[in-house]
Amino acid sequence: MMTQKRPADPLGLQRVVKPQGVLPQQAETLDPSLPIAEDELLIEVESLNIDSASFHQISEASGGDPARIEKHILELVARRGKHHNPVTGSGGMLIGRVVEVGPAFPVEQKPVKAGDRIATLVSLTLTPLQLRRIKKVHAKIDRVDVEGHAVLFASGIFARLPEDLPETVALAVLDVAGAPAQTRKLVQPHQTVVVVGGGGKSGLLCLYEAKKKPGVKTIAVDYSREAIERLGRLSFVDEIIQADARNGVQVMEKIWNATKGQMADVVINVANIPETEMSCILSARNRGLVYFFSMATSFTRAALGAEGVGADVDLRIGNGYTEGHADLALDLLRESPELRQIFTESYS
Repeated sequence: MMTQKRPADPLGLQRVVKPQGVLPQQAETLDPSLPIAEDELLIEVESLNIDSASFHQISEASGGDPARIEKHILELVARRGKHHNPVTGSGGMLIGRVVEVGPAFPVEQKPVKAGDRIATLVSLTLTPLQLRRIKKVHAKIDRVDVEGHAVLFASGIFARLPEDLPETVALAVLDVAGAPAQTRKLVQPHQTVVVVGGGGKSGLLCLYEAKKKPGVKTIAVDYSREAIERLGRLSFVDEIIQADARNGVQVMEKIWNATKGQMADVVINVANIPETEMSCILSARNRGLVYFFSMATSFTRAALGAEGVGADVDLRIGNGYTEGHADLALDLLRESPELRQIFTESYS
């Protein structure tokens, strides 16, 4: 397709415009121009699935107006060469069709060919991206249909879109695939697990995965009436608490009552708003574990907040990648009619 190519560069360092010498995720600006490097993929982008915390912030800054949201995203990508929200520090992921495979791309380890429809499993904060236009903003599901191209480095990971699930549903699941995969590793039998932001897509997956362990008690914390009603219909949620997760004392008191003072062994934060760190820390038992999967988390607030109240808890920052996380997350929908119905109704 294109004869002249950039030299191989598996980490994408040559795509960094400024500041020089940093990784693409840390960079202020990337170069998304063509041609691709010998070990890159060129993707014709169809949709961006914006990280929930990022889309929430953009929507608030735009007054919820789709036209202003569209303008905000186009200007952000044009300025930075990627979708990297400077307020939340997060991005999202994309789906699209592979247009070109560089001759040095590691197809033996990552089988792919031109024409494949894939979802990238690396953040948009490090993905070179150029948009020609935005076709539609789907505000309720944090998705934007677009025309443009993106570049995936040799080090990047992706998943082919499954044939047995609607692509919008698959995209919603793959966007948060790391959360249930980490839940599987963290939760042990007979523990009490609290999921803050439990009514969202990642929260639902985490609650279901946690409940698969024998003897686990699941407690979902959310604020909206819609989320509370949805949670109330699910067999894998043992208790539901309606509360504003920014009010740490209120959440702590409700978890105290729900656990008869024992508190949670594991607290998973998947809320899409900032300042929810202390409700999670205060909900954990002494030497319990708090896992911050939310991109709205402040390490400073979490670390200093735990120190300030003398909470001896294990604080962990979420990692969106776990080996096999894409298949694990998609399999949850295949095995749970409840999850599949919710995701189909919400994201189809």
